[in-house]
Amino acid sequence: MKYVSTRGDAPSLSFEDAVIAGLASDGGLYVPSEIPQFSAEKIAGFSSLSYEELMFEVISPFVDGDIPDADLKGIIKESYAEFRHADIAPLTKIGRGEYILELFHGPTMAFKDFALQFLGRVFDYILKKRNKNVTVVGATSGDTGSAAIEGCRHSEHVNIFIMHPYKRVSDVQRKQMTTVLADNVHNIALKGNFDDCQHIVKELFADQSFLNGGRLVAVNSINWCRIMAQVVYYFYCAIRLGAPDKKVAFSVPTGNFGDIFAGYIAMKMGLPIDKLIVATNENDILHRFFANNDYSKSELLHTLSPSMDIQVSSNFERLLYYIYDEDAAKIAELMIGFHEKGISIDADKYQKTREIFDSYAVDDEQIVKTIAQVFEKSGEVIDPHTATGVCAARNCDKNQNVAMVILSTAHPAKFPDAIVKAGVKEPELPDYIADLMSREEKYDVVDNDIEKIKEFIVSN
Repeated sequence: MKYVSTRGDAPSLSFEDAVIAGLASDGGLYVPSEIPQFSAEKIAGFSSLSYEELMFEVISPFVDGDIPDADLKGIIKESYAEFRHADIAPLTKIGRGEYILELFHGPTMAFKDFALQFLGRVFDYILKKRNKNVTVVGATSGDTGSAAIEGCRHSEHVNIFIMHPYKRVSDVQRKQMTTVLADNVHNIALKGNFDDCQHIVKELFADQSFLNGGRLVAVNSINWCRIMAQVVYYFYCAIRLGAPDKKVAFSVPTGNFGDIFAGYIAMKMGLPIDKLIVATNENDILHRFFANNDYSKSELLHTLSPSMDIQVSSNFERLLYYIYDEDAAKIAELMIGFHEKGISIDADKYQKTREIFDSYAVDDEQIVKTIAQVFEKSGEVIDPHTATGVCAARNCDKNQNVAMVILSTAHPAKFPDAIVKAGVKEPELPDYIADLMSREEKYDVVDNDIEKIKEFIVSN
């Protein structure tokens, strides 16, 4: 399996090299040269597998022997050893034909653990084999940072720098990052918003000369390894709900389009998905595209669901690549146009997206109302991001005979303000992290200036 850039002007790479590269040298994103196909019979045969066994089956074609099978199985086992539920990704019914997929039982209580516990160990495996050290740089709107730090903190081959928008993440999110006092962990509170953080990361990758021969590695969802790992839980829960004999629909809270793009890949692999619903908050660039063919930036708003406070969705480029039948030259042209004036795609291509995706934008008032409704009817407390998924699922047209799965992306204790606003008792942190708010912090507040970020990285 080779990996190629969505913009077509970068060398094709092996799986290991694509993981280390992260972003392609032409500014594009790496995607597999082909999507593995699973027959209905093959998918049916997965029904008795554990989560870890299923993951090996789903991702092996993408790894394609770059990591020997025995080593890959060991990495997978280690990646999920600290998850605090026997099912890894349990399903909970909250209504008629309506389920939440709980993706918050990992070490940092967010869905990012599924990919980043794995990616951190893959990094370590590759770097030990090559006897090399790297600098990991990432941007976070709240959850990626803590999950990446947790995945990389023990590595002897990685220095990790994570930027979060200063005073724009929840206290729990910040503390989960800044209370890790390991020497190789560096937290930067950037005086700006998430899009500023993400923009700086892309600029750093575009010109790495400031490292004097060193090398940057990406942990954001621009790294294909993260998308690949997230594909697994779509298969896992769909099979438990009757796939391949029955179709399943998914509603996915998303800002950067990575989590729902993993669902799109699962569908292309053969999983019978009826519909993918893009659930956004008031930062609705994705909803505006799927509703009106308008992918253009607007003012970034601060909401009750801060992990989705994003106006530039990095992984959307990967979707366009497949919608345009892997025409890399066209994608390069479109992405230049996006930064100048936004994107509207050809009518026939737009219609292709509408056959697969629906979307809905949820404001803070609806988030609070949905949290209260779900608690009243099911007794389940959901976080504000999950609430956008529930609200979107209930406001989009859907087949009543198809199970609807809402991806529950974070533990409600990470976002107590929204829970309390809904009139629900503030959820407590799990026992293993109950002392979080009293732990010592270490982070640096830095101006929104790429040169100052470069200086900080070099000096540390």
